[in-house]
Amino acid sequence: MAEELLEKARDYFEGQIDFEGQRLAENLNVGILVAIGAISFLAGYITQDIALTLWIGLAGTALTFLVVVPPWPFFNRNAVQWLPARSGGAGITVEVDGKKVS
Repeated sequence: MAEELLEKARDYFEGQIDFEGQRLAENLNVGILVAIGAISFLAGYITQDIALTLWIGLAGTALTFLVVVPPWPFFNRNAVQWLPARSGGAGITVEVDGKKVS
């Protein structure tokens, strides 16, 4: 029982996401930061308050961090199915400095 819980926790914290999840994380990162940058600039320009601009930008960066960094399950929807490992090397030889290594 404890071993199963430990294995689940290890899988969660390992941070596995697939290639499509990486693309989604990058797009979310850029989109959120651009939107927050525009919002903070406009809010600061309208109110003429640089501190407000910086606080909105900081909050948006923290929000982006919370959305993108943890390995949320929607980042691993298209998991890659790897081929099974071949046993015994099955006739593969490698030559290193003129010597065959199997």
